Amino acid sequence: MKVSLLWMVICYVCILLSVAFFTLFERKGLGYIQVRKGPNKVGYLGVIQPLADALKLFMKEESGVNASNKGPYYFAPGLSLILSLCLWSLYWSGFEIWYMSLAIMFFLCISALNVYGTMISGWASNSKYSLLGALRAVAQTISYEVSLFLLLLSVICLSGKLDFGSIVMFQNRFWNMVLLLPVFFMWLLVCVAETNRAPFDFAEGESELVSGFNIEYGGGLFALIFLAEYASILFMSMVTCVLFFGGMDSDLFGSVFFWLSSVMVSFFFIWVRGTFPRLRYDLLMSLTWLSLLPVSLLILVWGVSFKFLSVI
Repeated sequence: MKVSLLWMVICYVCILLSVAFFTLFERKGLGYIQVRKGPNKVGYLGVIQPLADALKLFMKEESGVNASNKGPYYFAPGLSLILSLCLWSLYWSGFEIWYMSLAIMFFLCISALNVYGTMISGWASNSKYSLLGALRAVAQTISYEVSLFLLLLSVICLSGKLDFGSIVMFQNRFWNMVLLLPVFFMWLLVCVAETNRAPFDFAEGESELVSGFNIEYGGGLFALIFLAEYASILFMSMVTCVLFFGGMDSDLFGSVFFWLSSVMVSFFFIWVRGTFPRLRYDLLMSLTWLSLLPVSLLILVWGVSFKFLSVI
């Protein structure tokens, strides 16, 4: 594997900048959905607002909790951000950091580890509110990971490879969205729940949880948790485009279409947040175990049989 330190630094800096301006995109989008302006004071049309927010967060005094477990308390936000940035090491372009033939296995492993940052931050705060929020977030993430893995396996069955390049090449004639339209809609639903976004943000949505597992964090540590969450949203948007819209081609048109489709998928997260009310927690859990999981298994069986018949 060829690792370029320069491209790694450039990629990660661009990721953090994209996360900052995605917050502006979200606040502007929610403003139009709710018939208001959104940020419009700092800079032209509020363009400098994300940089001002980042500066404010990192200059604030840390609200250290005396009863917290100091080591895990400070370690958890950094762990969440590191895991999110590790996912971005699979970024597919002419300037990719490294190439992995088992990239999807790496994606699944890191996705499964993301839950530990939430669990450690909620437990180490030694607060009943953060612990309850962490338990809800962990249960939700683990439940929807099962359906996410099964849906991803359905896509893998068509290409027969575990790298994103082979999935892109398989879609030269037909997009996977055409072949697997129900899987596409289920994938979007699972992605919203996996990233703890509204209307599935039950880790912080209830009155007894206040702000969930991050209630005891402030300043720079809260900014790290915030960056990790939004970096995961942008990465899942790009994964969706690769799995169902053919990915990025080598020509200019293919690259522009890839980025536009990624922006549209990321806007889907904002649109859902501004449109749907929050469900009950029991309905959320029954949705994955009683609805998404059986359908995902049936689609996976269909995909395996389709691949077996094509080999014969």
